[in-house]
Amino acid sequence: MNFSVDPNSAAIINFIGSATTVHPDFGAGEYDGSNIGIPYTIVDSTQPLIPIDYTSYGSESDAGPMPIPLTAPIEGYPNPGSGDRHVLVLDKSNCFLYELYSSYPQTAAWDAASGAVWDLLSNEQRPYTWTSADAAGLPIFPGLVRYDEVAAGAINHAIRFTLPNTSAGFVPPASHYAATSNTAAAPPMGARLRLKASFDISSYSGTNQIILTAMKTYGLILADNGSAIYISGTPDSRWDNGDLHLLNSVTAADFDVLQLAPQYTSANIPSGPAPTITSFKASSTTVSAGTAVTLSWQVSNADYVIISPTVGATRGTSVQVSPTATTTYTLYATNAYNQTTAQVQLTVQ
Repeated sequence: MNFSVDPNSAAIINFIGSATTVHPDFGAGEYDGSNIGIPYTIVDSTQPLIPIDYTSYGSESDAGPMPIPLTAPIEGYPNPGSGDRHVLVLDKSNCFLYELYSSYPQTAAWDAASGAVWDLLSNEQRPYTWTSADAAGLPIFPGLVRYDEVAAGAINHAIRFTLPNTSAGFVPPASHYAATSNTAAAPPMGARLRLKASFDISSYSGTNQIILTAMKTYGLILADNGSAIYISGTPDSRWDNGDLHLLNSVTAADFDVLQLAPQYTSANIPSGPAPTITSFKASSTTVSAGTAVTLSWQVSNADYVIISPTVGATRGTSVQVSPTATTTYTLYATNAYNQTTAQVQLTVQ
């Protein structure tokens, strides 16, 4: 990355605490009965779609259903307790990423505080002011340090990290803030810290050199409120916890804050055209139970489309459904500025 250093970099680092150390919040085994890190699950097209019931941030969340197994590991498993309880699922057949926050499996559905769908075939951003499963409105999975990346020899992305005190602002691709400080030097969500090029990594292990090289190349990206400079990764039995904790010798003073521009607050949220739904219709609106019906639509200026219930995130312009009871289907078309909806009811006689 060739982004310049922010003029207030030194003040922000001092606010964070120049002696604050990097802490790898992932590893092997368990700590206090919980696995260390944020797990993820890979599914394919055989995974059934599961309804999602939102408990807190439904207006900023994506509608279900989602292919999230009720047995998917929750952050903190096998004893997730009352922490963030993230659930991350990659659908390798359809190239969608699904992420939930504060997740609780029920008999046939998930309860979650918030949730987001990410189309991995597009350069999707959450609508401005929307959260995701993270306070910054960012996807979690792309920012995790994974053992398979290290084994392959490179981490080609920024690394997710947290701070306890953040401002009421965000820098794209973040879309949301959850301010905990009104101090001018508090960083906004999406802030990027880059390890200084002069920092000598030669004395570190090969594993840690790969992690530190990513910090020099792509930096750390501020994704949530939490412990100071905790960097996120996946639990894996192959991590060497003792070696990872040698990263504690890296401090905030070893980083620069990259330019915080553009930075958005409540006073200057970007605006633009919402998606347009030209049509959303059914091949038949009155059918017998179990009859296949084609739903079709024409949408423009949308980053992704979801149909609820039963269908979920989808691409293309049509899909078949077979309702067994009278059902109202809602099409959600979303981009960075807003969400547009349309409905069609199928009456089952």
